[in-house]
Amino acid sequence: MPIELVIFDCDGVLVDSEPASNRAMAETIAELGWDISYDETTMRFKGRSDRDCLPIIERRVGEIPDDFLERYRERMFAMFRKDLEAVDGVAEVLEGLSQQVCVASSGDHEKLRMTLGHTRLLSRFEGRIFSAVDVERGKPEPDLFLHAAKKMGFAPARCAVVEDSPLGVRAARAAGMRPLGFAGTTTADAEALRDAGARVFTQMHELPALLVAETT
Repeated sequence: MPIELVIFDCDGVLVDSEPASNRAMAETIAELGWDISYDETTMRFKGRSDRDCLPIIERRVGEIPDDFLERYRERMFAMFRKDLEAVDGVAEVLEGLSQQVCVASSGDHEKLRMTLGHTRLLSRFEGRIFSAVDVERGKPEPDLFLHAAKKMGFAPARCAVVEDSPLGVRAARAAGMRPLGFAGTTTADAEALRDAGARVFTQMHELPALLVAETT
């Protein structure tokens, strides 16, 4: 069955934002008294929405200040403005794809518009951006990807999902879509993506051929 819609995660797939996001999260959590490392932050929170991160933090530190997310986002956005870049080759790949494309991310709409706008990718997805805040349950549940496919007008079986986290791969599989695991950024774990059930690739220019391979 041919792939007609490619659903892209954003962080770590379209934009190389995971290092800054996780550094900002680690620094903001440390202010609450939890001396969490960058690596542990990445392991615990990669692929999760802010909404789903908060209970994990709360179980460790107790009640979280009301301005926690505000401080985290200010720190993260400052890092983004300094050095955020698009994933290498993604603009050229998007230009050449024959399939429809959209974004479905655990990030909220403000973050998505900021990161995609800063890296000059926003115009390629305008009107086709979906966030975990739009659905009841975030990844690894299938809700976000099913929502995106429905809004775009495609059956799940005709969708491929490009993800860099095992949580996202599990969500794609639960949605009945074909997961492609992008392991081309520093926070991606190819083995974990493969174990979660994805076909793994490390260079964005490989994506068009993989989409063809998924139809055979």
